[in-house]
Amino acid sequence: MTSTETGNSERDKYLVAKVLSGNTSAFATIITNTEYLVAQIVCKMICNAEDRKDLAQEIYLKVYKNLKGFRFQSRLSTWVAQIAYNACFDQLRKKQLVPGELTTDDEEEDSRGYAEETTFLIEQKELVSILNKGIQQLPPVYQTLITLYHKEEMSYAEITEITGLPEGTVKSYLFRARKTLKETLALNYQKEDI
Repeated sequence: MTSTETGNSERDKYLVAKVLSGNTSAFATIITNTEYLVAQIVCKMICNAEDRKDLAQEIYLKVYKNLKGFRFQSRLSTWVAQIAYNACFDQLRKKQLVPGELTTDDEEEDSRGYAEETTFLIEQKELVSILNKGIQQLPPVYQTLITLYHKEEMSYAEITEITGLPEGTVKSYLFRARKTLKETLALNYQKEDI
């Protein structure tokens, strides 16, 4: 464990202890520390703005109710992200918007090469909107995985913990998401545009 991870762990333990003792400002700190990550997950998975607001409130209510069960086996932010992902996935399942046949039998590819490619594209300011439009056309689960891996720079292990998907499945979904994104961009834009 690195000194940063140790520091995060100690800060997490401190915040959780404060919340459990009734300190509401400590819970506000947890919300502040995780709201961007939660917003990324919710915005990628849920299209309706009203549903997003309701879901964000539901997520933090679940966090508050279940905080005493947090065992510090991961970072607090990872645990909160897991709750957010599961809440979104449940909502998609209720509305039958989860992709039907997501299987893991496709070839897996090392995604680090794509990370460099994506980083390069993101650095090109005029390409950001093209890339974001392409990502928005992906299924919600793929959008979320792309966001967690490339924008939030989370590891496969962290994404596995958040989503509950096996690591091989995460890699496979990321491979398929990138492949679909590449095909969408190639179909919609001239090579010189991208």
